Amino acid sequence: MEPPQRTLVLSMSYEPVSIVSWKQAVTLLYSDKVEVVEEYDQPLRSPSTTIMIPAVVRLKKPFKRFRKPLKFSRSNVYARDQYRCQYCGQRFPVSELTYDHVIPRSQGGKTVWTNIATACEHDNRKKAGQTPAQAGMRLLSEPHQPKGFHTISHEVNRDLVPASWLEYLV
Repeated sequence: MEPPQRTLVLSMSYEPVSIVSWKQAVTLLYSDKVEVVEEYDQPLRSPSTTIMIPAVVRLKKPFKRFRKPLKFSRSNVYARDQYRCQYCGQRFPVSELTYDHVIPRSQGGKTVWTNIATACEHDNRKKAGQTPAQAGMRLLSEPHQPKGFHTISHEVNRDLVPASWLEYLV
């Protein structure tokens, strides 16, 4: 049986901070930087000891998060808009989403947080090279630059994470 590949790291207050390999988690554990909160049902054996592979670990000391502006990217725009078309309001899989220039590039619109909205393919084609007003459409929410997300909230698909992680992911 192949060992699980990932371990969820929590802050002292049980908030998700990052995802690391199980090997990194074991290193953190033996460096006394974390405590194990949940374990996988798979042992890790060495000549002198056996431990269960950590599924969820919690940092023992606080750490400072450096507030960097969230990088502009297609996936971060989709996460900001909760994978929901900002015109019809329906959720779609990433494969059926596009990002839309609210003020089209042909009219001087820029590719920036405040001018990009998540749209389904149908609504993006319908809007074409027009502003929402020109196309007779309305945005559900005004595009904005997010102040930040939970560090990993948009990196994980809840259907694909280990069951032991679920209660820690908001």
